[in-house]
Formats: sequence, C-alpha cells, structure tokens
Amino acid sequence: MSNTSRKARSGAAKKFDLVIFGEFFSDMIFYQLRNQPRFGEEIKTDSFLIAPGGGLARAAIAASRLGSATGIVTRIGTDAASLPTWNALMAEGLDVSACEISKDYATALTVSMAYRSNRMMVTHDPINQRLEDLLSSPAVQQKLHRARHVHFACALRRPKQWIPVLKQLRDAGITVSADFGWNPDLSPSQIHSIVRHCEFIFPNENEAKAITGASDAARALEKLQEWVRVPIVKLGRRGAMLMADGKIYREPALPIAVVDATGAGDAFDGGFLHAFLHGSDWADCLKAGNICGSLSSAYPGGAHGLPDPKEFRHYMGQWKAGRGAAVRRG
Repeated sequence: MSNTSRKARSGAAKKFDLVIFGEFFSDMIFYQLRNQPRFGEEIKTDSFLIAPGGGLARAAIAASRLGSATGIVTRIGTDAASLPTWNALMAEGLDVSACEISKDYATALTVSMAYRSNRMMVTHDPINQRLEDLLSSPAVQQKLHRARHVHFACALRRPKQWIPVLKQLRDAGITVSADFGWNPDLSPSQIHSIVRHCEFIFPNENEAKAITGASDAARALEKLQEWVRVPIVKLGRRGAMLMADGKIYREPALPIAVVDATGAGDAFDGGFLHAFLHGSDWADCLKAGNICGSLSSAYPGGAHGLPDPKEFRHYMGQWKAGRGAAVRRG
C-alpha cells in the first residue's frame, strides 16, 4: 500500500473522512414502466419518485450512512431550500459548507425513465457548467484539505484547472479518486494527465473500454493500471473488479432483482471508499461497493435502498460466511 494510502487511513486530525466534489441534481424518476418509452407515445405508471441525484449525492449518502464523516462541495440554485431533494440530502447529516448558491441558475434537474434494467434521462444543468471554477475558492480549498480522502464525482473538463488541485492534495498526503464518466472531448493523454494523480478511478465497463480502446474489461483494467495506482471497473450485475500491484481482484454483485439501476455505480463508489477509509483489504472494499450498489438498484432513485451499518454488517457477514449467493433482501 502506498504512503499516501496510509496517511489517508490514519489522518486522525482531519475533520472529514471523505469530501466529495461534484454535481447535484434533483431527480424525477418514472419506473416500472410497462413498455419502453418511444417518441409520440404516452406511457403511464403508478411508480414515481423525486430524489437527490448525481454521483455526488448517492456516493455521499452511501458513505455517510455507513459511518464516514462526509462533506460535499457543489453548486445549487436559490431554489434549493424549497426542494425536497436538497432537504433530503441535508437530512443525511452531510456537511454542505463551501457549497456555492447561484442566483443566476436553477438547481440542476434530471428526468429519468427506467424500463427493466435500462433507463433514459433528460437533464437541464446550465448551473454545472464550469463547476471546476469552484476549485479556486479559498473555502473550497480549505475544505478539501481537511479531508482524509477527496472524491471527484463529475466530468473532468479543462485539465489545466484540475491538475494543480489534484497535485496539491496528493502532496498533502490526501488520497484522491474520480468517477468522471466518458467525455469524448478529452483525449486519452488529457485523461491520463489528470488521473495519474488519483489513487482510484471508477469507470464502468463501457467507459473503461472507451477510455482505453480495449476489447474487454480485463484488458481495460490492465491498461488503466498504467495510468492510476488502483483502477476499478464496475461490471453492473456481474459485480466489480480492480487491479492492485499487478493482481486482479473480482467480486460478484448481490443477486437482487433490479428495480432501477440509476445511481448504482455511484452507490458502489461510496461503499468502496468507506471500506477503504476504515482499513479494509481490496476484496472487502469491492464487497462493500457491491453491497451498496446492489441494494441501491433494488429500489428506485439510487439512494433509497442504501444500507445502514447494521444491514451492511449483515450482508458482509453473509458474504464472508460463504452464503453470499443465497442472500436476498427482506
């Protein structure tokens, strides 16, 4: 394990275990649709939910519920105080200091329609343009440096703004991770220039193959370890895998029926990072991520199914006892 990993796990003087920087959305989710949505048709469903959305919210809630002291940095509109989604996030006990309130834009909104294990989304988020400008704020800088680990849950545009911040955090002994999706506007060399400062990155299988040009997840993982210390590739219903020190670790997902896969990958990030910050080995970090990701997908909205510590310990205990394949949620 690297020296920076040891510092992150033992940083008793830090205020936060984890600070997450990224985009916040209000999600309007239609799920259990009878048919796949098509243009020109109206589909009705009794299943509807309004929930906090985006990688920032779901990863932060997952880690916080498991006991990690968690703060977030994002940009919201003046409308946020009246939104049930922002109030639900506040109820989770997350530290929201250093978040920016914009008078010019409304809080970002996504409408999601889930059909079987697939989903389609429409998003309005002018407020998230140039979100990386927040990195220059002294309040944001101070908050990031009070964390043991910083996770970036957003697109990494404009590398010249990201790289100095990532380097400063790394030099301060703070571990860093990113779940940035796939942005075709960034070249592989630009992505490499950013993620080489990270301890972890969390692409899903399709993103990993797109970033590396590899034909399968295992080859993508091998290529990604040339860029980042511990790359993780999320495999959806097949679980997740990582490579550390040249060794591949792989753990399956829980066998739970998927209601809405929206945000399951973000929930995985939060569970994995919580386990990492509390001293788990790589196999258990993957198990923790898969527990949170699987339970997240068993309910609509991504955050509603996330486990509390008691439930998490139950599933982890079942898994370690060799009964993981028989686990079902009650």
